[in-house]
Amino acid sequence: MAFDAFERMMAWRYLRARRKEGFVSVIAGFSLLGIGLGVATLIIVMAVMNGFRQELIGRILGLNGHLSVYEASGTMPDYPKLIAPLSSIEGVVSVAPVVEGQVMASANGAAGGALVRGMHAEDLQRRATIADHIVDGSLKNLQGDDVVMIGQRMAQRYGLQVGSQISLISPKGNVTAFGSVPRVRSYTVAAIFNVGMYEYDSSFIYMPLEAAQTYFRMDGGISHLEVMVKEAERLAPVIRAIQSKVGSRYLANDWTQSNSSFFNALQVERNVMFLILTLIILVAAFNIISGLIMLVKDKGRDIAILRTMGASRGSVMRIFFLAGASVGVFGTLFGVTLGLAFAENIEVIRQFLQGLTGRELFSAEIYFLSTMPAKVDYSEVLSVVGMAVGLSLAATLYPSWRAARLDPVEALRYE
Repeated sequence: MAFDAFERMMAWRYLRARRKEGFVSVIAGFSLLGIGLGVATLIIVMAVMNGFRQELIGRILGLNGHLSVYEASGTMPDYPKLIAPLSSIEGVVSVAPVVEGQVMASANGAAGGALVRGMHAEDLQRRATIADHIVDGSLKNLQGDDVVMIGQRMAQRYGLQVGSQISLISPKGNVTAFGSVPRVRSYTVAAIFNVGMYEYDSSFIYMPLEAAQTYFRMDGGISHLEVMVKEAERLAPVIRAIQSKVGSRYLANDWTQSNSSFFNALQVERNVMFLILTLIILVAAFNIISGLIMLVKDKGRDIAILRTMGASRGSVMRIFFLAGASVGVFGTLFGVTLGLAFAENIEVIRQFLQGLTGRELFSAEIYFLSTMPAKVDYSEVLSVVGMAVGLSLAATLYPSWRAARLDPVEALRYE
């Protein structure tokens, strides 16, 4: 649809606020603001949801591995003979033996549940998520049978620092003449990590593999093997290769299966938020319809004069279409600018608002992460822009058609 200079000039004049018909321009202004805020909110929410997913996947995979190989019967006593064959599979980066078990941690009068993971220090060193986030002590100190590494939030909760003692109580107790007694042992804190995810920083305890085997009485066995691969999103070929190497005695479980309920819930929430926030743009589009209908009624005499001067119905329709489309397009551009600026600086804005209000706006205990993440997906931004502009253009069709169908004789008769 081509617009000549006359049509652009008339559309612009009809959008400008004048004393007599200022109310119509106020409606157009609110429509523009509504579309802008709807587009900005949608971009911000989608960016935050994408950031959440990326950060959670990064931390979960950085700590737990992409694949876990279990023995169907439980403990894996003959795991050393599996490491070399699994490491030779194309796409596999590393294979690490892990001992895992639940305990009760206690120190300085405080106690709580924790998950102990026994691993070799060199395997932990290869996990950048942990190795690059040691805030006190060193992984080199994680040697021997009486040392552990804990998360920073656990250290804060129990009042611990490097060199402090923490007691671990295993539910698998020692059998005595008086019954089963829980097994208790004290360990020295050798290092403290902070990966930025509350669940791990508050409940994970790492210790040397041999120490964990002794504590959980694994008799030289392990809980499972953790496999890291090059491409975390393409696991099917690696799983098939692993199953062909180890046979039916062992089971391979990938990270999507282990965390499926969590990420499915995140995806459902993301889709619902997109649908709800789209309604904001739809409401703003209805404001364009009402504003243009009022503008057509207000400009009925002008339309009649234009028609008697030789303006075609198509020209009148294009004038009002351009007036309505301008509101939608400029509102969308305003929303995109605001949304991208907010998403790129969301953590700075959060810190500013926290300092201004004196209240914590993003609790790590509730949201799992210590900082608010945001990742802008520009393909999604283009989808939002397309949807907003499309709804805005669709909203202008009926009022524009109504203006074009206005009978100039009837309009001048009632003026």
